[in-house]
Amino acid sequence: MNEIPRPSPRGKRVSLFATCIIDHIYPQTGIAVVEILERLGIEIDYPLGQTCCGQPGFNSGHWEDARSVARQFLKAFAAAEVIVTPSGSCASMIRHYYPVLFEEDERWLQRAEQAARITWEFSEYLVDGLGISDLGARLPATEVAFHDACHGLRLMGLQGQLRQLAAKIEGVSLCELEDADQCCGFGGLFAVKMSEISVAMADGKAEHIVASEVDRVLTGDCGCLTQLNGRLSRRGEPPIVQHIAELLAEGIRYAEANPNTSQDQ
Repeated sequence: MNEIPRPSPRGKRVSLFATCIIDHIYPQTGIAVVEILERLGIEIDYPLGQTCCGQPGFNSGHWEDARSVARQFLKAFAAAEVIVTPSGSCASMIRHYYPVLFEEDERWLQRAEQAARITWEFSEYLVDGLGISDLGARLPATEVAFHDACHGLRLMGLQGQLRQLAAKIEGVSLCELEDADQCCGFGGLFAVKMSEISVAMADGKAEHIVASEVDRVLTGDCGCLTQLNGRLSRRGEPPIVQHIAELLAEGIRYAEANPNTSQDQ
C-alpha cells in the first residue's frame, strides 16, 4: 500500500491523539508522552472532541460505523498541524485506511488524506520526524528486549525506532527477544472471537519473554502490552511489558533527580 507523501513535522504544534485504551486504561502512557514532548519544547494541544480512530469497526467489517467514528476524528483534528499518537495500530489506521474508507466521498477523502499526511506514531515522530533519539535519559542498569507490534511493523516499518531510543538511555542494555516480530495474539476482536488461538499465541510470546530474563520488554502499542502482561500475570510471572514512552519518561525523571551520577562513576 502506497504512503501519502508527508511534510516534515519539525517546528509545528503537536495535537496528541491518546487512543481509547490509553485514555481509559493507561493514562500514564499519555502523560509520559506529554512529559517528553514538553521537555523538547514542543507545543502540544489535546483536542477534546477526540474519541476513537474507528479501527474496531473497520476490522470487523462494519465500515459505515467506522466512517462515522472517523468523521468525528477528522472534525476533532481539523486544525491539527501534526498528529502524534503512541500507537502504531491507530497511526496505521489513519495513515493507510482512512483514505480507503472515504475513497468514494471526495469531500471527506481530502480531509482523510490530510490527516494521513500529518499523523505520526510516537517513536517514529521522535526518530524519523525530528531526528532525535537521545533524550538525556538515564536509569540504573536495566536490560530490555522488544516486542514489534504487528500494525506498526508491517504497515509502517516501525522496528528500529524503539531500539534507537532505548539504546540512548544511559544504563540500558539491549537484548533481542526470540521471535520479536511474532504476533502476540491480541488483534482486538481476534482475541475475543478466537480466544483459544489468541491465548496460545500469547503463551508462546510469554515463554520467550521469561526465557530472556530481561528486566523490561518494550513495545509501542498498549493492546500488545495488555495481552502480554495479562498472560504473564496468569502464569505467575511479573508483568514487565512497558510502552517505550514510559521508560523514556522514567529515565528522564531519574536523570534529573540524580544529576551527579552516571554508570561510569
